[in-house]
Amino acid sequence: MKKVHEVLNEKGHDVYSIGPEASVFEALRMMADHEIGALPVLENGRLVGLISERDYARKVILLDRSSRNTPVREIMMARVTCVEPGRTVEECMALMTDKRVRHLPVLEHGKLVGLVSIGDLVKAIIDEQQFIISQLELYIAS
Repeated sequence: MKKVHEVLNEKGHDVYSIGPEASVFEALRMMADHEIGALPVLENGRLVGLISERDYARKVILLDRSSRNTPVREIMMARVTCVEPGRTVEECMALMTDKRVRHLPVLEHGKLVGLVSIGDLVKAIIDEQQFIISQLELYIAS
């Protein structure tokens, strides 16, 4: 089973982040510009939260708040489930299912080194299954 660091090596280590005092509108613009669904929230280089499109829908739109006047700090998830690069894709999928989250920041020695989404993990599982199937087909054909 693939490990998180392998998934990051394939998808890239670029991590976009935002500060807690930025507006929700700025966070949404950044997510739209980079076609991502969540942003780690960093304060002085330290992970302090995570903001997602889901947070926006539930904590801004449904409460009739203004995204331009609401700081990220007010709607971000402050208790973030994180993983280390050595965790397997399978372990991460189980953790995401258990915690009901769709994004996992990846920390190495307390420093943010990546972010994996449920889509990244599903892709890794599908790729691995396709490889196994092709190997079995070669074995059967020979």
